Amino acid sequence: MKVKFKSKRLTIKEYTDGILDKNRVILSQAITLVESKLTKDNELAEEVINTIIPYAGNSLRIGITGVPGVGKSTFIEAFGKHLTALGKKVAVLTIDPSSQRTKGSILGDKTRMELLANDPDAYVRPSASGSTLGGIHSKTRETILLCEAAGFDVIIIETVGVGQSETSVKGLVDFFLLLMLYNAGDELQGIKRGIMEMADAIAINKVDGDNMRKGQLAKRQYQNALHMFPPNPNGWVPTVVTCSALTNDGVAGIWKVITDYKQQLKENGFFEDNRKQQNLNWMEETIKYHLETDFYEHPEVKEEMKNMRDLVVNEKAPAITVAKQLLALYHKTDANK
Repeated sequence: MKVKFKSKRLTIKEYTDGILDKNRVILSQAITLVESKLTKDNELAEEVINTIIPYAGNSLRIGITGVPGVGKSTFIEAFGKHLTALGKKVAVLTIDPSSQRTKGSILGDKTRMELLANDPDAYVRPSASGSTLGGIHSKTRETILLCEAAGFDVIIIETVGVGQSETSVKGLVDFFLLLMLYNAGDELQGIKRGIMEMADAIAINKVDGDNMRKGQLAKRQYQNALHMFPPNPNGWVPTVVTCSALTNDGVAGIWKVITDYKQQLKENGFFEDNRKQQNLNWMEETIKYHLETDFYEHPEVKEEMKNMRDLVVNEKAPAITVAKQLLALYHKTDANK
């Protein structure tokens, strides 16, 4: 006879005390709580977030993205190990792309970052991106706050990859690092201009051995491309560096670039301005998330959606008309509550 065990939902105090005591198990449980789609969990998670907010906000938030094959996980592991060697406590929030067919994800980052995951001063937390665009999980912001309250100095967000919607990660980090490869001619053609414009630094990875000359050439090409963009209002001039995550060459230099950036923006006030904008982005994204969730979970809309989809698929009605009808139904029934 199998005995079923129910997972015990902790109290607000138990979650808060555990997080502030740097208990990794409770931190993981709290992150699972904020990522839950259950209403009871959402309500409890909101109270936990409200309780720990005074203890959050003291980390440096770094977003890292890059083209497929650039070696993001290898770089983050080398970079994270460099930071822990400096005495920093590092949390890595990795986002695995979810299948839109099965809704499943690989969640293999702890395997790919085994050395960092086993570092006592590091914490690696994989999450599925779900249906969220922008290469991040819809609750990444809350997870950042939980990790900050747990005492992590540096929060690294690894995104799904480079794409048009990837840019949303910029709205929740202090520094945005773009990893590229040394075959610059091909990469400059394929990458979105908007992502390059938002990068606070570009790091050309895998520059080692016979690739040194190609790496230096790519560095000049990327630097020339950045000079074509308008200057940043915050006064920071994006820089291009080369590195090798395998040999650790250039990794320390990237950390210096990031610390120089932080110091400059702290002095001119733009660092705090950016944090305020992050909070506004969080509010706006939360509104969008709950509006969309409420719309698709609305009983009458869900029922009517089945028929409406058939009309669109069979080209019996234009998509824009059907969409407006569903929205009108949502607003009408919502107003009559």
